[in-house]
Amino acid sequence: MSDTTISTARPDDGTATAAASGPASDPTTPEPITKVSIVISQGSLEGIYPGLIMANGARAEGIDANLFFTFFGLDAVHRKRRDHIKVSTVGNPGLHVPTLIGGLPGVSALVTHFMEHKIEQLDIPSIPEFIEMIHDTGAGLYACKASVDLFGLDRSDFVDEIDDIITVG
Repeated sequence: MSDTTISTARPDDGTATAAASGPASDPTTPEPITKVSIVISQGSLEGIYPGLIMANGARAEGIDANLFFTFFGLDAVHRKRRDHIKVSTVGNPGLHVPTLIGGLPGVSALVTHFMEHKIEQLDIPSIPEFIEMIHDTGAGLYACKASVDLFGLDRSDFVDEIDDIITVG
């Protein structure tokens, strides 16, 4: 028999909780989540924003948060690339646009323009602003060493908000 069982629950009040049960705890009393780690591995607008929004929400609720940027997600914290993030229009089933259309010249730029306009209308911060805000709340921001090495990057390629380049393990 296992000493610990982990499950997640969403109570009626909308707060996220994690319940841990074992010999010393009551399985009917959920314990609040105290820490989250979020991986951002895609370099597209729709691949980066969800992680930033979740990290910002966690910090607003007093939950410790760490963001780990890997593979093309590194573009979000790359000095030269972070201002040029686009919506992925090829093979993106959420757009409901045929792949052939999504691959036409200018379609990605057009969709990105409309998405950025809507983001601005909703008063959602830009990716660089979000990174700075999340960092300023005390969240950890880390770049993946394996991806940094794979792409031939170094510390100077990244924004100052990156706390460290780390390995997993």
